[in-house]
Amino acid sequence: MARRPGASMQTVKKPPRRVKPKTTTAFRRLPLASLRVFVAVAEQLSFTRAADILGITAGAVSMQIRSLEEYLKAPLFLRRGRVVQLTAEGSRLLPRVRSGLEELERAIDEARTDRRSGPLTVTMLASFLQQWLLHRLPDFQAKHPNIDLRVHTTAELVNFLHSDVQAAVRFGSGAWPQLHVEKVLDEWLVPVCTKALLQKHGPIRTKDDLQRVPLLHAKTEPWKVWPDITLTSEEWAPRGASFDDSVTIIRAAEAGQGYALARWSLAAEDIASGRLVIASPIIIPAPRAYFFVCPTGYITLDKVAAFRDWLLDQARRAPRP
Repeated sequence: MARRPGASMQTVKKPPRRVKPKTTTAFRRLPLASLRVFVAVAEQLSFTRAADILGITAGAVSMQIRSLEEYLKAPLFLRRGRVVQLTAEGSRLLPRVRSGLEELERAIDEARTDRRSGPLTVTMLASFLQQWLLHRLPDFQAKHPNIDLRVHTTAELVNFLHSDVQAAVRFGSGAWPQLHVEKVLDEWLVPVCTKALLQKHGPIRTKDDLQRVPLLHAKTEPWKVWPDITLTSEEWAPRGASFDDSVTIIRAAEAGQGYALARWSLAAEDIASGRLVIASPIIIPAPRAYFFVCPTGYITLDKVAAFRDWLLDQARRAPRP
């Protein structure tokens, strides 16, 4: 339509544009790479050693630390030639940064989808696997045929963040911070020998009885704690062969080589089969026990929860001394 002469053009105002509210939290950009380098230098007190650990050059380490100090507007290290020391500010910062990075790494690790699928890897002592768990595993496999169980044996504590292990059966006091910890099995120390040896030498009831019978010794279960673990004597050094393995001493006892102080969990099957007999009415509770352990975020994984439930059920069924 043509505009009439003299008529004015009217401007139609558009409604104001609605601005969507922000739904995400804006975090201040943190120098995470520099913080990681800071922890490495602080732990090593050496720029060169930190560079070797991180797989970068010493110059790159210096640049990252200088960048972090500029960001914080505070010196973190005192440098006197090759001698490196934390400043007061660096000392205050170190535990908080280390804890924060570990927590971040833990959160990322627990969020990885491959933790939910794939095999279940559990770590434990070789002695516990051989003597207690191994003959029970067919029951787990029958009940959970879709779980590919892999057992890793070591006497060292596995770092869950830096391995493919999802759970552990640990022998100790249960003091493992920032982890899900449940007691599985109490432990006892029980004197054992063959039936023939018991008939020859008789049972033992007191410390003096240990002087008249052949003894076998294990570093982890020394006779000095028997019959009263609260009255341990370091001066008492009885004769007899010594072994550094809890299973080996049981095998030596089965061979009739002497009386052994064994962990009940490791000797129970041999006692039930008659290969060994209990050599004393005095059985003492061990100061350590077996615990199921995993990162707190892993307990909700179906495969981890299935193994944990099965393990606790097996422990409830296990005989006591």
